[in-house]
Amino acid sequence: MKTQRIALALTLVNLLFLSLQLTQNHTATAPVIAAQKPNPTDAIAPVLRGRALELVDERGKARAEIKIFPADPKVKMPDGTTGYPESVMLRLFDSEGAPNVKLTATEDGSALSLGGEKSYAQFLSRGANPFIKLVNRDGREQVIKP
Repeated sequence: MKTQRIALALTLVNLLFLSLQLTQNHTATAPVIAAQKPNPTDAIAPVLRGRALELVDERGKARAEIKIFPADPKVKMPDGTTGYPESVMLRLFDSEGAPNVKLTATEDGSALSLGGEKSYAQFLSRGANPFIKLVNRDGREQVIKP
């Protein structure tokens, strides 16, 4: 009989701890570097480090991401060349998951693409031949080169 009371008391204590754990808000913080002296009232970590960052909306759908893409020597580019260097890309998605903004940095330059429903503007500055490409919703395009 005494064993049952102890078991019941431990179960109730465990349920209390579980309910407290589930109701607390958990936030991620980066560790503070020892050389820095953070302001005690400042709750923001000085640096956030990781391999990728993704922001999702209330439905869990990705709306923004920044990540590193490895080099791929087999990719065929629109200009006929092959190979793509390692790149860092920031992409912003609409509510349906289409990337409306892409900003890319590579070893040999950068690119910016701004898209809409059926039109887009592309600014490319990689290598020796930078250009701007504009495409309207009818599919007509204009390329501006120096």
